[in-house]
Amino acid sequence: MYVQVHTLIIKKKKKKQFEEITLYGLKGEKVKKALKRDGRLLKRVFQINCALIDKSTEVRTEMHNLVDDLDGKTVKIKMISKCTQPESQPESLEDADVLQSESQKSDSEIQVENQDPQQQSTTNQSVTDNTTKGNSKQSGIRQTEKIPNSKNLKRHLSSQVTQRVKGMKTGLPKLSNIQNLFRVEYGKSAETCREVKTMKKLMALSDSVCAVRINGKPGGSGFLLFDKFVLTNGHVIKNIYNESTKQFSEPMTVHFAFESLDHGDSGAKVEEVTGWEYYCDNSGHMNDWALLGISSDQELPRCLLKNFGFLPSSGGICIIGHPNDSVKKIDPCWIIPTDNRKQVVQNHCNGNLDSALLDSEQYEEYINIITHNFFDHVSQSVNGLKQVLTYETCFYSGSSGAPVFDEHCNVVAVHTAGYEYRNRRGERSSVIEFGYPLSLILEHIIIQMVEKERFDVLKEYLACDYSQHQNIMSNLKKLVEGRNLTSFQKAFNNLVHTNEERLKTFFGLLLQREEPVPMDTL
Repeated sequence: MYVQVHTLIIKKKKKKQFEEITLYGLKGEKVKKALKRDGRLLKRVFQINCALIDKSTEVRTEMHNLVDDLDGKTVKIKMISKCTQPESQPESLEDADVLQSESQKSDSEIQVENQDPQQQSTTNQSVTDNTTKGNSKQSGIRQTEKIPNSKNLKRHLSSQVTQRVKGMKTGLPKLSNIQNLFRVEYGKSAETCREVKTMKKLMALSDSVCAVRINGKPGGSGFLLFDKFVLTNGHVIKNIYNESTKQFSEPMTVHFAFESLDHGDSGAKVEEVTGWEYYCDNSGHMNDWALLGISSDQELPRCLLKNFGFLPSSGGICIIGHPNDSVKKIDPCWIIPTDNRKQVVQNHCNGNLDSALLDSEQYEEYINIITHNFFDHVSQSVNGLKQVLTYETCFYSGSSGAPVFDEHCNVVAVHTAGYEYRNRRGERSSVIEFGYPLSLILEHIIIQMVEKERFDVLKEYLACDYSQHQNIMSNLKKLVEGRNLTSFQKAFNNLVHTNEERLKTFFGLLLQREEPVPMDTL
C-alpha cells in the first residue's frame, strides 16, 4: 500500500517549488505516523494543523485518519491553521488502540458472540469486569504484528532515501569505483586498437607464423625468416638437441596452418638445426635463438625478413603465435619503456602479495607464496635486460619464438619469456614479458654462418633483399672490426676464385678498411 503526496517545499529564496514523492503506509495506520516514519517532511508539518487534500476531489483527510482510503491517490499537504496542535497521547498507545480495535478478539468475546441471548446479559458483565482488570494490568503494553515482506520494504525505502539525500547534497552522483575502472580499461583498449588496413596486412603476414611441435606435441612458435629457414628460440629445442652430435632426440615439425584444432596439416619436417645459441655472454646478454632448416617439399609462405625493422622506443606492437599450446592467435599490446618497468612491477606487487608461484626451475630458491622478494627479483632482473623489448601480453608458454610486429607491420623482435605467477584468484599471470631484438639475432646468425662456412645459407640470406640490409651491414662491420674476427678474412680468401659475386661483395664490404681523412693544413 502506498500514498502519493504532493508536498510543498519553501526554499530560502521564498520561491515555491513542488516535488512529487511517494510515501508508504501500513493498512490500519494513521496518516501522521506514516508521514513521520518517512522522514522527508519538515517537523513544522506536524506542529501546526495540517491536512491532506485530494487533488482531484478536494476531499480532506486529517492527520488522525487512517491511510486505508488513500491508496494510489495523489494529495497535497495544506495548512488549516497556524495554531500549534495539542500534544496527543503517545503514538505507541494510539497504535495499540487501533490494533486492539481491528485485531483479534479475546476468547471471552468470542464466547459472548456465540451464546444465547438469555445468557449474554450475565456473560457480558463478566467479560466487562475481566476486560477492565486485564487492561489495568496490561496498561502501556504495546501489541505488535509482523509486517508482511517488511525487510524488502525497509530495504527499498532506505535505498530511496539514501539516493535522495545524496542527490540533494551533491547535485550529481559521483562515479563508483567500478565505473572508474571501466573508464580506465576503455582508454587502455583504445590505445591498442589498430586500423583495419594494418590488421589486414598482419593477417597476411600471419601465414608465415608456425607452431613448432616436438614428437607431435606443442613445443613453441616460430616464423619463416628466409628461404626454408624458420627462426625460433633456442630454449624451445635445448632439451632435445645435442649440439656435439647435431642430432635430435625426438622428431620435430613446423605447422604454418595450425589455426583450428581439427587441422589436417602434417607439417614440414625439421631437417637440421642450421644455427643455434643458448648462453649468456660476458656483457650479461642472453643469446636465445635457433635457426631451423625445414624440408621444402611443400609450398612455403613468404619470408618475414622482407618486413624486418629495428626496435621502436614506444608505441603499439602485435604478437602472433601459439600461446598456451593452442591455435594461432594475435595479441595487440603496448611497449613498456625502460623507465616504466619498475612501476609495472610495483603495480603487480601491490595487488598480488601472498599469491602463489608457478612451478618453475627458475624459482626453486623461493618459497611457494609470493613475497616482496619475488617482485624485487623481477625488478632487478628485468632492469638488467638492456637490449630487450618489454611489454605486457597474454602470450605465455607455447608462444616462445613468435614474431613481434611494430605499428608498421615490421618484425622487430622474437617473443621469448616473462615472469609468471598465479594471482590471488589462482589464475595464471605474468609481471612483464620481453622479446630479443631481431637485429641482434641477425648479426649472430651471419657470424655463425661465416664461422661454420655455411655459405649456402649465407647466399640464401643475401638473396632475400630487404630495405634495412645496408643498416645491418653497417652494424655488422663495426662488430667485425671490434672483435677482429679472422674468420671473415679467411672466408674471403677462400672465395677469391669463386664466381659468387654476391658473396664476394658481401665480404669485401665488411673487410674494407676506411682510410683516414687527412686534416686540412693551414
